[in-house]
Amino acid sequence: MEPAPVVELAGDARAAAVARGEEELHAGRVAALLVAGGQGSRLGFDGPKGCCPVGPVSDEPLFFFHARKLLARGRRYGRPVPLYVMTSAANDAATRAFFASRAFFGLAEEDVFFFSQGMWPALDPEGRVVLEAPDRVFLSPDGHGGVLAALERSGALADMEARGIASVCYFQVDNPMVDIADPAFVGLHVSEGADWTLKVCRRTGAAEKMGMPVLRGGRTAIVEYTEFSEEDRCALEPDGSLRFAWGSPALHVFSVPFLRREAAAGLPVHLAHKKVPFVDASGALVKPDAPNAYKFEKFVFDALADARKAVCLAFGREEEYAPVKNRDGEKSPAACRADLSRKWARWLRAAGVGVPLGADGRPLRRVEIDPAFADSPAALAARDLAGVDPAGDVLLSDADAPASR
Repeated sequence: MEPAPVVELAGDARAAAVARGEEELHAGRVAALLVAGGQGSRLGFDGPKGCCPVGPVSDEPLFFFHARKLLARGRRYGRPVPLYVMTSAANDAATRAFFASRAFFGLAEEDVFFFSQGMWPALDPEGRVVLEAPDRVFLSPDGHGGVLAALERSGALADMEARGIASVCYFQVDNPMVDIADPAFVGLHVSEGADWTLKVCRRTGAAEKMGMPVLRGGRTAIVEYTEFSEEDRCALEPDGSLRFAWGSPALHVFSVPFLRREAAAGLPVHLAHKKVPFVDASGALVKPDAPNAYKFEKFVFDALADARKAVCLAFGREEEYAPVKNRDGEKSPAACRADLSRKWARWLRAAGVGVPLGADGRPLRRVEIDPAFADSPAALAARDLAGVDPAGDVLLSDADAPASR
């Protein structure tokens, strides 16, 4: 096992990738695949995780920022980027109702396709099926790898093929900073003739919990941090840098023919020892304090072994990675809001708006930009920002967008 090679696009190579990706977007050959099967219980939020508010000023939910980026892409390139949303039995109805209540965040309803992943039971250490009620088996989603079979089973894959989609941009609901349908990402994928292209970022340290791209048997693979030995996870190069320096935050582009092949191929099953509520012999619900049962999951990156060509593309995490995973502290909603404010403050300062910064370099005001107002520094610079007052909180909404320059 050795580190996988990583492409760092710059200069003419980046410009060529962007141009190729824009051709695909103008032709309507790009779709987005949002994995959103989880609930927000770990965050202390009651409902689908995508409904969790993260807007620094507006409190808009995760779903808002994803959908508005696609709205901006569709406007720019003259063709919609259809959105395929994978839910689960636990949140499908609530997710559909939420999108409908928000008028699909400006997207055309016919360009949003909902489908559910599979659900599997859990087993206790003796191999008995866990009950969550005296008359009901406990079921949990089959993991992000369930997306492959679910695409085929639901008709979503056939819908993509009928639309002429060639490339599908996969991302998870908890990361509102992802640059969805990034032209450089799509362009590199298409130019390389890849089955699968992954974005990877530099790990913050040996302890960061991210899967890592490796070459194993001549093939690119993602190895989960839990499956790395401590020796490998902490291994250093002669210059003192991490040997396995890159991590995968689950940002992918798939070719549609690859998805079609993999939908029927099947994936390995992984065990996860978890705390699972259950009913005892008296029929009372018990919420355990320690792991008590085994869940079964499929990991989408196990399909990498079947990719005829896979490419890893480097990206800057400060621009595209601020996941919401924990209730408090690191990777919490509060941390995500702060990261979003910092990103948009950088954009405004680059466009000539003097957002004040503290001694630590963080903006002293909350900053939020609706992606439909501007989804990139260049798009923001094209706006008339003369009326923006950085003395207070800044909220730039598409609803009252000033004219472009």
